Amino acid sequence: MRDISHKPMTLRTARAVGILFCSAGTQELIRTEQLPKGNLFDVARAAGFLGAKHTPQLLPHCHPVAIDGMDLTFTFLDRELHNEWFDEAVFGREGIVVYGEARSIGRTGIEMEILTGVTVAALELYDMLKPVDKALEIGSVRLLEKRGGKSDRQKYFASPPSCAVLVCSDSTAAGKREDKSGVIIRDMLAEAGADVRHYAVVPDEKSVIQDQLRKWVTEDIQFIFTTGGTGLGPRDNTVSAVKEILERDADGIAEAMRSYGQMRTPMAMMSRGVAGSIAHTLVVTLPGSSDGARESLEAILPAVFHARKMKKGGGH
Repeated sequence: MRDISHKPMTLRTARAVGILFCSAGTQELIRTEQLPKGNLFDVARAAGFLGAKHTPQLLPHCHPVAIDGMDLTFTFLDRELHNEWFDEAVFGREGIVVYGEARSIGRTGIEMEILTGVTVAALELYDMLKPVDKALEIGSVRLLEKRGGKSDRQKYFASPPSCAVLVCSDSTAAGKREDKSGVIIRDMLAEAGADVRHYAVVPDEKSVIQDQLRKWVTEDIQFIFTTGGTGLGPRDNTVSAVKEILERDADGIAEAMRSYGQMRTPMAMMSRGVAGSIAHTLVVTLPGSSDGARESLEAILPAVFHARKMKKGGGH
């Protein structure tokens, strides 16, 4: 199975729909409650719930998902009610529309669970109606929408945010050590859709760090990510350098990174990383280790890019 341990826990939602095509006579039996197997929709709803819960047992590559909320509803196919979901050709037939929506807080989406729930509910309708209708057909099963995780990336920024990466390391600046964390940060930002305009290496000296940050702020770089100097060592000066010139704190960003890291290593609690703004630029300090930098970005991307809209008065 694919490794999803690097993904943050977020709210995931999905909506799906399907149709059980049947005859007009069958619909009349349903309306008048004359079916030989009794109650139809309550049983089909329960079957759909069971199917959704067993999705990982049916589909080998599906991860187990905590289904925090799910609903299935049934309506007779109607052009006015369902024209946004189906092609025109569908409305020349009779049928029962199965609609489902689900919610989950987790690391992966819930679309397969709701698709399975809709499909199993349609199968249950098929089973209960087959004694009275020999022309039943299940069709038009599809996902209407999924939200959460990468699906929400576009809502955080309309155009690629401009970014800069500053590596703060005495040994790297002196050419004694190859930078790895800065390269990881640069690549992850680009993968998230950002425009990485600058990448620089400086020694872990307050004045040098501050001068470079001010230069990029003057250029109106929207996001600056530093790496290195967030620990407890005698030469870890980056955090102090950044804190001195921040105009507004963004403590929640640093808290999110530490919380995410703590679930992976107890060493994350040693990070003194901070985040905040200077003018319209958001500065985030990341650890100097490759894993620490990667995990910290995993915790905040792409949602951190929404900060630009907020700083411009766009609200939440």
